[in-house]
Amino acid sequence: MNKEKNFQGYLHDKGLKSTRQRDDIASYFLQQDKHFTVEELYNEIKKSDPQIGYATVYRTLKLLVDAELAVECQFSDGLTRFEPVHKGKHHDHLICLKCGKIIEFENDKIEQLQLEVAREQNFELTNHKCVLYGYCSRCKE
Repeated sequence: MNKEKNFQGYLHDKGLKSTRQRDDIASYFLQQDKHFTVEELYNEIKKSDPQIGYATVYRTLKLLVDAELAVECQFSDGLTRFEPVHKGKHHDHLICLKCGKIIEFENDKIEQLQLEVAREQNFELTNHKCVLYGYCSRCKE
């Protein structure tokens, strides 16, 4: 089942209306492999729908989080970003301190090491996030 249908099902189950604007926002967001602030997504959507409201974008992103189709991320710049959920695929982030570029990566060794550390500390690990800060290839020069 695709993510847009999952969102429609979530709205239906919660007794919420499916509107064209809400559907357009969700569809656009879920097709991207990108981290958006509310303002960034608003500016993207506004290009194709000048009538869209900032609050509509914000509320739709919150609904996507509630539907477990998006996650909120906060990095060192204090901004809240949203990214589509990658079901069954955990990833971590590299963040450029100069340009703000976000690079997603997967590393089985890091995942295994985190499990070992938790086990050594008799700690039940339920979730984690790894964010590494530095400079991307363009900014370090």
